[in-house]
Amino acid sequence: MRRVRKYKQLAYPPAAATVLFTLAGCQTPLSTLDPASDQAEHIARVWYWMAWGSMAIVMLMVLLTTLAIRARPQGQAPRRNLGLLLGGGILFPLTVIVALIIYAYGAAPASSEARIHIEVSAHRWWWDVSYSSPTGEDHYSVNEIHIPAGTPVQITLTASDVIHSFWVPRLGGKMDAIPGRRNRLTLEARQPGVYEGTCAEYCGVGHASMKFRVVAHDPEQWPKTVAALSKTRRAP
Repeated sequence: MRRVRKYKQLAYPPAAATVLFTLAGCQTPLSTLDPASDQAEHIARVWYWMAWGSMAIVMLMVLLTTLAIRARPQGQAPRRNLGLLLGGGILFPLTVIVALIIYAYGAAPASSEARIHIEVSAHRWWWDVSYSSPTGEDHYSVNEIHIPAGTPVQITLTASDVIHSFWVPRLGGKMDAIPGRRNRLTLEARQPGVYEGTCAEYCGVGHASMKFRVVAHDPEQWPKTVAALSKTRRAP
């Protein structure tokens, strides 16, 4: 009994530290748990299911271990339970994984057709952004992407040197920018604001400073903002 209490006391500090670290990261500029789009909210919801589900499974394992220690007969060899081994080691994990996959895909928000297209090219260690206008006149920005709020925007990604990863945590998931390929993802910010982004793939010594931001404007102001951008592509 004393041994069980000792194990319980040892488990309290790591559990408390895990909760504190999790809560501390909820409101940072790069937090996935402070969603500002339907896609990001879905990702956060899946994360919560995984986090609380994992915690429940760990507590169940602790309870079963405690009961096993207390119920074990003294002086007798433990008996092997094949059914418990197969059920707990194979059937239960498979059930949890399949249920999580079904939920993640089934509850995902429906994709909206993007009416605005922006091209983003990754370089070591900066982002080149190109906006095409109906008049054929292109505009450019560096490390800053301007989009209208409440409107789906298709981002076409490529890279000029090595593989990079485009990530705006509050607006959605990651997408690789690969030399010679054109990958696409859709961003849609619910409200006007500034959303921080970063390269999520290690790409060399300047990787840590390869950040950018997405600025979501009022839909009526967005065309004027783009028209005021540079008409010449430039490096930082």
